[in-house]
Amino acid sequence: MLTENLWYPTDKIFVNGKWKDCHSEKKLSLENPSNGEIIAKITDADERDIDEAVNSASKALRSSWGNLSATERGRLLLKLSELVKNRLDKLAFIESIDVGKPLKQAKNDAIALARYFEFYGGACDKIMGETIPYLKDYTVYTLREPHGVTGHIIPWNYPMQIIGRTLGASLAMGNACVLKPSEEACLTALAIGELATEAGFPEGSINIVPGLGKKAGKSLISHPNIDHISFTGSVEIGKIIQSEAAKNLVPVTLELGGKSPQIVFEDANIDKALPFLINAGIQNAGQTCSASSRILVSKKIYSEVIEKMSSSYSKLKVDQALEDKDLGPVISNRQKKVIQNYLNFSKDLECIAEGHFNSNLPKKGHYVLPKLYGNVKYSHKLAQEEIFGPIQVIIPFEDEEDAIKIANSTKYGLVASIWTLDGARQMRVAKAIKSGQVFINNYGAGGGVELPFGGSGYSGHGREKGFEALYGFSTLKTIAAMHE
Repeated sequence: MLTENLWYPTDKIFVNGKWKDCHSEKKLSLENPSNGEIIAKITDADERDIDEAVNSASKALRSSWGNLSATERGRLLLKLSELVKNRLDKLAFIESIDVGKPLKQAKNDAIALARYFEFYGGACDKIMGETIPYLKDYTVYTLREPHGVTGHIIPWNYPMQIIGRTLGASLAMGNACVLKPSEEACLTALAIGELATEAGFPEGSINIVPGLGKKAGKSLISHPNIDHISFTGSVEIGKIIQSEAAKNLVPVTLELGGKSPQIVFEDANIDKALPFLINAGIQNAGQTCSASSRILVSKKIYSEVIEKMSSSYSKLKVDQALEDKDLGPVISNRQKKVIQNYLNFSKDLECIAEGHFNSNLPKKGHYVLPKLYGNVKYSHKLAQEEIFGPIQVIIPFEDEEDAIKIANSTKYGLVASIWTLDGARQMRVAKAIKSGQVFINNYGAGGGVELPFGGSGYSGHGREKGFEALYGFSTLKTIAAMHE
């Protein structure tokens, strides 16, 4: 069934505009999380493959790709967007099987991928410098220029979305890219190589090299000709990448984990908030950096929120990805064990609601029940650490000051949400929360590509999405011309 939807090879690397065998000839198996079946073989690239990809990108910068105008780059990205739109259903199907997410969620990711390329295609020739008033005999101005060769290491949970926001912005600024997708889910990442060829991207402008992090990933971040690194993933690997990149003084954008709170005050519209409170925590089986895993609720409405959330939770269905229910499987048995290990710390907590498995789930699938825990202390392990699974905790708070303290009590600062009709309180709390994004009476704002995204603390640094990403994928040059 999968092969009918593939129009490109999965067991090769994409370098210099061509599909090639990797040097090691070793293959890795991709597993369908829904049933444990092997769906494809991919390459296990090594340092020789990475070196070839980086050299290809460097050559492209000195020739065909580097010689394009911003307008021409934009047209290529817009063409790429249209090609993604033409294959939305195929890409969604592939992503659903590869990652394990429900089909409707995968379809939304494909739509987002097209939108990222569309947005950055339109932005290419909109990034301008400025003139600076200076001494009488000088004209001073600034230019935004590409870093050069950018390395991109992306995770398995949202391949299409993260490709769109990181590759799209980097290409828009004129960088040449080397992409190392996750070895656990990379089929839609590989599709970009074929689509880029069809769109007319010059050879070497986009290179895609799957492989294990300990070989391909390590080689990419330590390569002497890489000029910028973009990484989305775990805190632990983020620290390693930043340390390795520092040896070559290479700038790094890190989008890491989160323990994002939603704060529900006593005047909130609970019925409006309810789907956001739940969906933001269980989407993609909770395997989302910005997942809302902490629900902070005023004690004045605690019972009402508990009752309504419990009722909705009990209706959540877990099934195979293509069955398109509320939740699919988690990515792997390893991730399932990570979640189960966290649940070993929940024995002192009250599980007030959980979803249910649909009947006849494949025994080799990696399924986890969504669980909701009530009356949790903010210092509890389940309220402090990123679980990366469909587990949410409800934490009661006394007043506004208490809510802010609890919201800021973790090492993370990625996303937060405030539910209140009090305009002054909205502004006070939004400013007080340590978070890269704060949403008021919503969560995620529909995932808009225009909205800068990134965090502080253990959530990383730098910004993706919007125009801020373009600034991050460029360097500023100041030119001072003295009049003769």
